[in-house]
Amino acid sequence: MPLRVLVTGGAGYIGSILVPALLEQGYHVTVLDNFLYRQSSLMECCANANFTVIRADCRDERVLKNILKDKDCLIPLAALVGAPLCEQDRLGSQSTNFDSIQLLCQLASPSQMILFPVTNSGYGIGEGGQHCTEESPLRPLTLYGETKVKAEKVVLDREASLTFRLATVFGSSPRMRMDLLVNDFVYRAIHDRAVTIFEGHFKRNYIHVRDVARAFIYGIEHFDSMKGRPYNLGLDDANISKIELCQRIQKYLPNFLYLEAPVGEDPDKRDYIVSNARILEAGFTTKRSLDDGILELKKCYTVLRKNYYANV
Repeated sequence: MPLRVLVTGGAGYIGSILVPALLEQGYHVTVLDNFLYRQSSLMECCANANFTVIRADCRDERVLKNILKDKDCLIPLAALVGAPLCEQDRLGSQSTNFDSIQLLCQLASPSQMILFPVTNSGYGIGEGGQHCTEESPLRPLTLYGETKVKAEKVVLDREASLTFRLATVFGSSPRMRMDLLVNDFVYRAIHDRAVTIFEGHFKRNYIHVRDVARAFIYGIEHFDSMKGRPYNLGLDDANISKIELCQRIQKYLPNFLYLEAPVGEDPDKRDYIVSNARILEAGFTTKRSLDDGILELKKCYTVLRKNYYANV
């Protein structure tokens, strides 16, 4: 019998890429989503007999109990994502990003697999050019980071689980996120032709949304050897600063101008470089580079002219 997968928040930015990919693998996929952003990103999946969709809230215990009964694998993507959104709705962030995960772990049977995405922003500020590994201390700087770090601990406390500590995700999706850093800067490069950068030396790591989807499928297929551990998921050659990101974008959009502000602060203070050695040792390799993503986004923003696609 094909694997039965539940994806909460499956109509979001990552889920809108992951769910069709799971269906292509022949899995039975159930999506639980409240469709907060009125997105229609999974319409094409409705023609697939292996696809089921439920409009409900991931915090509803009654709904979860009923859905979980026959599932083999649980992928809880539902979350309020990003520091600005979490600051706008602190109670919702706590209940969605942490409480719902705690509830899911309580209701799940020991045999049900859980693959859970967290953020590598939990590393906060790195130490003097040293790569953050999965053993590095977690020091989140925002409510978003705090809720995801707490949720990760709950998930990894059970045996049949693994987590992906995602780098900053980029790339096009049917449920687009134009507020993510690469996606945002490329949009500005095309439509504004300029951006002002605060604290441009701050570094972070990046990963294409389609490689995130591939990592989940790889984690399912290699679950027995990978379970019980967190995995950094990013591009080893994309531990770069915001200034370096702008320089990379300028290669493909030469009219793009960027200016580092002499005063002012970035509200997102994270600054670190990340080692992705563990997931490479597990056998997973990425397929899409940062340059691939920039070229892809150029086409994406030929279609999208206004910024309707963000979480805030």
